Amino acid sequence: MKLTQEGQAALEKIRQWAKEHRLDVAGGRVRRTSSRFCLGVEHGDYNGTELFGVGTDRFIWMAYKPNGTSRIRLFSGNFPDDGVIEHTIGHVPEPKSAAIAQTWGRFPYGVDYILRREGFQLTQGIDAVLYGNIPGGGMSRSASLCINLILSLFDANKIQVARDIQIVDLAQAVENDYIGSPCGKLDQTMVLFAREGMGTYYNPSDRSIEYVPMGAGATDFRIMVLDTGTDRPGLEKSTYAVRRRECEELVAILKRTEFPVSCLADIKDEAVYRKIVTQFGAKFPDLCARLTYIFGAQQRFYQMLEAWKAGDIETVGAIFRQDGIGLRDDYKISGPELETMCDIVRTVPGVLGERMLGGGDKGASGALVRAEGVEAVREAVQTAYPRSRPDFADKFAVHTCKVVDGVKVFDGEL
Repeated sequence: MKLTQEGQAALEKIRQWAKEHRLDVAGGRVRRTSSRFCLGVEHGDYNGTELFGVGTDRFIWMAYKPNGTSRIRLFSGNFPDDGVIEHTIGHVPEPKSAAIAQTWGRFPYGVDYILRREGFQLTQGIDAVLYGNIPGGGMSRSASLCINLILSLFDANKIQVARDIQIVDLAQAVENDYIGSPCGKLDQTMVLFAREGMGTYYNPSDRSIEYVPMGAGATDFRIMVLDTGTDRPGLEKSTYAVRRRECEELVAILKRTEFPVSCLADIKDEAVYRKIVTQFGAKFPDLCARLTYIFGAQQRFYQMLEAWKAGDIETVGAIFRQDGIGLRDDYKISGPELETMCDIVRTVPGVLGERMLGGGDKGASGALVRAEGVEAVREAVQTAYPRSRPDFADKFAVHTCKVVDGVKVFDGEL
């Protein structure tokens, strides 16, 4: 498979950086990993819900080649001030240490650390150059990077795993155990398994993946990502970590009473939900509000999945909007700039649904838009957002995305 024009432009930058920093990637491989767009359930992964989403065409490209040494040498065109990130296999800073807090190098360090901890023998180093155009916040840039690094190092070291789902666990461990980011498995799953033109359905009960085509006759629509231009900190520094602790706290409270649950997703019965809210709502209103979102989102999830299968994108969009209201009002994970974007596009003709994306606080919002409404959305955002948020007038962006494969490898391009 050949790179697109956009990919060729990225590769040209990579070649130039490789030359400038004396990294030998000539004749190597190019691995491209995607971003993701979650349709349901946002923040459901660490609460045990089923998941559904697609891969989207904002990417990380990494050109790499084994270098015949035990050194790993990488340069990112997105973080040029960090220079070449270089280390000997097996010699990385301690997990969650101050030495890694401010550098993107914490990701390759973490991959090295986790792979060795899990018993994988890395002996072959690589030279690599990376470049990405995934917005920071909402589209899983860190998960895409971890998946790319793991797969590329496995390839260079001729390592195979029995099940691809193990890659998801390894990528999550890099963020959880090495970096200290409390992410779930949604992002890694959607990036690794995404297929062009398909929705990816993940069932945590048996860790199965199912590809779901959209039903025939669906309205022609586009996925639009509305990057607010805000700089979102890592999940470990955000409201995301607070919400996860709150959900775990409610589960612990319920376990000590008559509700033997292992996660909030276990609460699917309306009568049980009502009983919990009645019993604990006055004492723990915030915790019960988090449950209210998860409970409602699970009910909507099955409606959304059936609508997708039926080609009813209008209902998919309406549920996407309902989820956004729940994330804003019950889960309280959104942010002012994210909601400004939603407010701007909500009444634009052709917009089927909109909400914040990803970890929360900052980053990007997203919308499902009829094809004929794309330009109207773009014009509305370009006019109204700088007026509402002048501090980000030169930083925001609007992306129109396609549904793509999560992982692609290109040979013969270097």
